[in-house]
Amino acid sequence: MSSTRLIKLLEFLEADPNDPFILYALATEYNAQNDKEKAYSFYLQLTENHEDYVGTYYHLGKLYEKDKEIEKAIEIYKKGMVVARTKRDMHAFSELQAAYNTAAGLDYEDD
Repeated sequence: MSSTRLIKLLEFLEADPNDPFILYALATEYNAQNDKEKAYSFYLQLTENHEDYVGTYYHLGKLYEKDKEIEKAIEIYKKGMVVARTKRDMHAFSELQAAYNTAAGLDYEDD
């Protein structure tokens, strides 16, 4: 991760600590750096304070899956599907549904 990018994002956060895009960008940067604690912190802040920020749910779910927290991932995907459907974001809905199906073991193929 670019430390310059992180520094800039933290400056943006200081100027506007409740901006969901900045929170999401920080979560994504920390996730890419494998700083799971900070990534979780920002993703969870988004789910609590900006429930309609759809992108959060897919990436948080994938982070849970990476940590073998499959039940948490499934719950996050389900919540994200509700949010995506409410916002009529069918692209996000289909991505979340595919992730949910995989995590839940429903992505089998007929032989």
